[in-house]
Amino acid sequence: MVRSLLSAFLMYSRIPVPKVEWKEENRRYALGFFPLVGAVIGGLLLLWRYICDELQLGQFLFAAGTVFLPVLVTGGIHLDGFCDVNDAKASYADRKKRLEIMSDPHIGSFAVMKLCLYLIIQTALFSQVRTMETASVVACGYVLSRAISGLTAVTFKSAKSSGTLQSFVHPAHRKITIAMQVCFLFLSGAAMIFLLPAEGSAAFAAAILVLVYHRFAAYRDFGGVTGDLCGWFLQMCEIMILAAVVFSERIMTL
Repeated sequence: MVRSLLSAFLMYSRIPVPKVEWKEENRRYALGFFPLVGAVIGGLLLLWRYICDELQLGQFLFAAGTVFLPVLVTGGIHLDGFCDVNDAKASYADRKKRLEIMSDPHIGSFAVMKLCLYLIIQTALFSQVRTMETASVVACGYVLSRAISGLTAVTFKSAKSSGTLQSFVHPAHRKITIAMQVCFLFLSGAAMIFLLPAEGSAAFAAAILVLVYHRFAAYRDFGGVTGDLCGWFLQMCEIMILAAVVFSERIMTL
């Protein structure tokens, strides 16, 4: 279990941890620990909100720092998947060609445009997160998005028989991994609703809606999920959770 935990952090974060041998038995429960990377990001978000409050820093600086935090922790691995998927979708090619485009290490113009728009919108939304309570709900979203992403990796049909994702899915102890992901899913969702019932409920609903669309689009366009598609889902889930929190909070104050 400890080696699986370390494998999860070695793969999905840039947090310095002791290295473990790259073999299947060390990755048996790695996907189950994936949401803990989100817990680290959420904790750093709350710490940054506290620092900004104490130093009376402006909202734009808070927003820019918060957008930077996940990239700092993960190295941008999920944004890379987001870009690959957008390039593949923009090609309007058949499934085989789309999968080939996703495997191409080069970035296309459509991915650059979508990435810029994503980061601009994300920064704008974070500029509206003004309280520790609101930031706490968003912080829980980093755990929730990874719990759902890990769950889809194990339970959804795979579009490819090989790849980075399959190196974690194939050796995974299916039942225990699913149980771990479901526990993280419900704990993070319950925490969001407990902290701010209306905003937390809206955020949880947004995550589920993205999940439904993700399954439909992945099966229609690619014949299943891949590591890049899981990264695309994670990024879309996080920004939709953020948007749901911001707009529901604004509606509640009208």
